[in-house]
Amino acid sequence: TYYCTRWCGLNHWRMRGTIEVTGERNGTSSAESANQPLYISLGLDIDAAHEVDVHLDRSPSAAAGKALDFALPSQFRTRDVYLEQTPFELWQVLRADPETESLSDTDIWDLVAFVWRSQTTPESLQLGQRLYAQNCSACHGENGDGNGVMALSPAAENDSASFGQALLPPSVFTDAQKMLGASSALLQGKIIRGGMGTGMPYWGTIFTDEEIEALIDYIWTFQFPMTAGEG
Repeated sequence: TYYCTRWCGLNHWRMRGTIEVTGERNGTSSAESANQPLYISLGLDIDAAHEVDVHLDRSPSAAAGKALDFALPSQFRTRDVYLEQTPFELWQVLRADPETESLSDTDIWDLVAFVWRSQTTPESLQLGQRLYAQNCSACHGENGDGNGVMALSPAAENDSASFGQALLPPSVFTDAQKMLGASSALLQGKIIRGGMGTGMPYWGTIFTDEEIEALIDYIWTFQFPMTAGEG
């Protein structure tokens, strides 16, 4: 990712782009590969649309998923699943499993919520909540609804569009159709690189790996509260 270094006008601080190198690379060490952010090693296009067609009666509940009388196979409760798969992908796999035939669609979403919440700790969530309040809530909103005090109003969006610099609004973390089609690796990429065409800054040189993981853990609580209806 590269950034504009010359004052170019309105929203100069948001001006950035990426250089993508393709083709075979000789002499890449295993250490270099290990140090790559996950979204790069997975080859994710973090600017691609990731909406899924889901309609939930209520927020999935991790507590309800934990309480279900169902022995969730261990392969579904790994860190790799949490990082690399989307919640919707895991839901599809579980829905197609013959062992879950007796469960409702809502039950399976509760299992997905349980998997996601079981991959974090109270300490990580506490750190993520603090970082979110300090750095993210001004745009994304205290409750993840995209209505933070710094989010652009429609009038401000029209003003910026008149300068040829129309911006997308902040991501809404309470939007199930968008969030349930995103993986933790995709969220990592958004945080590290920033959002093109939005006011989302790049945080890759500011937050540590631990802080980015904590932020991702906390962002998922907007979709997967411990109990249904919990904020």
